[in-house]
Amino acid sequence: MNDKPSPGSGPSHTTGTLAVPGATLYYETRGSGPLLLLISGGAGDAGMFAGMMPALAAAYTVVTYDPRALSRSTLDGPLADQQVQVWSDDARRLLDHLAPAEEASVMGCSSGAVVALDLLTRHPGRLRRVVVHEPPLVELLQDPARYKALFAEVRDAFRAEGLGAAMARFGAGIGEPVAEDEAEEGVEGEAERSAGLPPEIQEMAPRMHANFPVFLEHMLCPFSSSAPDLEALRPAAHKLVPAAGRRSRTREVFYAPAARLAELFGSALVEFPGGHLGAVERPKEFGEQLLKVLAA
Repeated sequence: MNDKPSPGSGPSHTTGTLAVPGATLYYETRGSGPLLLLISGGAGDAGMFAGMMPALAAAYTVVTYDPRALSRSTLDGPLADQQVQVWSDDARRLLDHLAPAEEASVMGCSSGAVVALDLLTRHPGRLRRVVVHEPPLVELLQDPARYKALFAEVRDAFRAEGLGAAMARFGAGIGEPVAEDEAEEGVEGEAERSAGLPPEIQEMAPRMHANFPVFLEHMLCPFSSSAPDLEALRPAAHKLVPAAGRRSRTREVFYAPAARLAELFGSALVEFPGGHLGAVERPKEFGEQLLKVLAA
């Protein structure tokens, strides 16, 4: 366990590490007030939410972290398929470390939303409100087999042909074509695409590129195919806010699971600016909407 101010970033920004079973988590805190935990998705890490930090840290103690096996959060043993419940246990231990006597708010995006949903299901007493933004839970879709097959093809394409082929198959399957050469541009390409974004996101680009093998081979299939325990979740459903991006309405695998959660629990589906990566692409507007949701 180690907490220290981040050099040059002022006393309100600290970094630390926390030993958990099988891994050591890297985390960052900013601001002051009630605790808000942000859980990144895909190959992203703590830097993913940098664009929202000025607004969020004015009202909350905002905690971001690199999930285990990604970026600066290291495993104690060899890499294997990742498990949703292990990741939500990591999040709960982080909450216990930073705010042991406080109900926290949580927002997870994509695979991070899958983790946040499991966290609410198994540890509802630790949480005040949980926003799940586009959890790609294919078991909530009318035809889960279609996307299970797609994601297995993406994983197999990565194993056989590399990142470019995998991302091209992924984009084609969800309706967002990606050229193989664009996906294979590597760190330089990521840096070029992140130009103009906050420095923390630009710095994340090479880490994210290095994380893609973990995501494609060891996260994509087990996380998307996990089935939420809806009956166990029901008593805590009043704390749940299903959310999706306005631009994702035609992306079934991103939008429909959140809409189904809202339908099942009789709640409203809250739309956020942008699409699946709205927190990165529209951080100011996304952050403003998150503050409204948390204050409701």
